This record gives sequence, C-alpha cells and structure tokens, in this order.
Amino acid sequence: MADLEPFRAVRYSGAAGPLADLVAPPYDAVTPEERVLLVRRSPYNVVRLTLPESAEAAGRSYREWVAQGILEREDDPATWLLVEQYVGPDGVARERRGVVVSVAAQPYETGRVLPHERTHSRIREERLRLLRELRAQPEPIFLLHDGELALPAPDREPDLSANGSRVWRLDEDVVPEDRALLIADGHHRYESAISLGEELGAGGARIMALVVSTDDPGLHVFPTHRVFSARPDLAQRGDGERFETLDDARRALEDLPFGRSAVLAYRAGAAELLLGDEGRLDVDLVDRYGLEGISYTPDEAGAVAAVDRGAADAAFLLRTPRVEDVFAAARRGERMPPKSTYFFPKPLSGLLFHPLRP
Repeated sequence: MADLEPFRAVRYSGAAGPLADLVAPPYDAVTPEERVLLVRRSPYNVVRLTLPESAEAAGRSYREWVAQGILEREDDPATWLLVEQYVGPDGVARERRGVVVSVAAQPYETGRVLPHERTHSRIREERLRLLRELRAQPEPIFLLHDGELALPAPDREPDLSANGSRVWRLDEDVVPEDRALLIADGHHRYESAISLGEELGAGGARIMALVVSTDDPGLHVFPTHRVFSARPDLAQRGDGERFETLDDARRALEDLPFGRSAVLAYRAGAAELLLGDEGRLDVDLVDRYGLEGISYTPDEAGAVAAVDRGAADAAFLLRTPRVEDVFAAARRGERMPPKSTYFFPKPLSGLLFHPLRP
C-alpha cells in the first residue's frame, strides 16, 4: 500500500572528518546544551541543518557543503540496512534492524501511512520552513511494518558506522510487502513533507524512512511518564486505590489486563492506582488533566524524585505500551496525546540524506 522505493542518497564524504563527529540525535532529542557541544564538535555537524540558527542558514549550509564536496550524492538508487545496537532506559542491551528507503509523503486519508499521535501546528510550520530551504531530509522518520521483513546479513564491513549504528548499502532492493505503515516517530516531519508536496505539485515530495518490522526482536517501546509542576490541584489525593509503597502499587498495576486504562499517581510519598474506561489507552486517562505544567520523561525514578523533593506536584507513571494496541488505535483513526510512546533509540541524523525528489 505505501509507496516505497530505493533512492539516491547523499552522504558525508571523507573530507568532512570522522562520521562520529558529524551525526547527531534527531532534532527533537537534542537539548540546547547538547546542541552547543555538537556545533563545537565539527563545522559540518548535521545539527547545523536540523536545528539551525534559521531555515535560510540551513539551506545555505547544505548547498555549500554539496558544492565543496563535504556531501556527495550516490550514483545509483539503493536501499540501506541499518543495524542499531543500544541500551534502553531499562538498562537492557538490544539490537534493532531495519531498512532505509524512500517513501512518498501522502495524506493520511490514503491509509498508506498511519499516524498515532497528535501534532502541534507550530512545530509543523517550523519543519516546513526548514524543508523548503533544504529540499532534502537529513534524518529519517521511523515507520513500523506490521509483518515480517526479510533482511540480509551482510558478510562485509558496513559502509557507514557511528555511535552504535551500522549501515550497509544493499545489493538487492529490500522493500516491505504492501501493508499500511505506522509512524513510530516523525509525525511533524511527515506532515510537513505532505504540505510541501502539495506546494510542489505533480509528483509531490518523497522523504527518507527507517522501516522496522513489528516482529523485530530489538524493537521496544518504552513508557513516557507525565510529571506536573505548579499544579496544586493535582497534589491532592484522588479517589483511586491507595498503597503504602510504590512497589506495591506497581505490582498491582502490572497485574491488570490491558483492556482497561490504568496509571499510577504518585503524590508526596503516596501512590494510588487510577482506573479508566474499557478499551482506552493509559495515556487517555492522564490526558484529561490537560497540558498545563506538564513535562515528560522515560525515567520513572526521576519522576518520583521530582515529587519527593518538591519540584513537582504529581507524577503519573504509565505501563509500557504494547505495539499492537498502538497499531489498533491508529487503524481506528484515533490520535493519541503527544509523547504517548517512546520508541528508543530514535535513528541518528546525518547517516544519510534524502533529496526531496530523487
């Protein structure tokens, strides 16, 4: 169903320096402090394009890097195998495998690419301005394929390697079978590409995507806990079941079936179990409190500590989401609140670049 194909990638040349100095986490995973460090690391670090001083500055830099040979384009289209070795927030080491391809940015109504989270108009406009100037994508979105994905195991050294990510140019095209794809990460970038494609007219726009099978043993989604500050209305205990210790409350939460939404509310040393409606996701239960004073973290211990030291009024601790539940909600046309899922790691920026039109 989704329009996937190989593409002529743009890559850093040897003139740019070590690849580890050039790549970066995606734009929404870089703190201001980390951006400063990445900018200092190399004058060609990709963060200068993904989080630039301005969209116009990013466009100038990209064109200059191409003209100077810092970036070079492949002669032929290809698909790429990406293998990521990582240690998750839970401390467990894993390896995730996927294929990097070109995908047509088409409206959700086609049913070819499904969203699962709501987006913000400000961020969409910001990404659209940047895409207009770059006319290339320096970081892939992350798509899930609900089915098997036969990936080769190359018996040679990778073409690219940096920060736990290894990339091979594949001799044969590996494109997933026709099934709908779910956006795991990259909703704003995908929607901005749709908008730009409408401006471009015939042919629209194509963007780069990492496609990972839901059967991949290295695929894991982590919960994103909610922490509320300056919200005294949430500091008071509710009418949920109360527990003497957080461990007792956590065990009770884990014993519940996923058919009904449930979360733990932690306030001033006390935990209580809150239950929601049947057939709803856990994030829906917290979404009713709004976004005022909210912050997000995958670190449960940090969320609890913020409440204990008085920096937050309440922390809502969520269960690990199930990929099948996220897919089911997307197929029903439902949009989850922002930061409902945390697919870790997010693929690196700067390994490959994808021109808007191959």
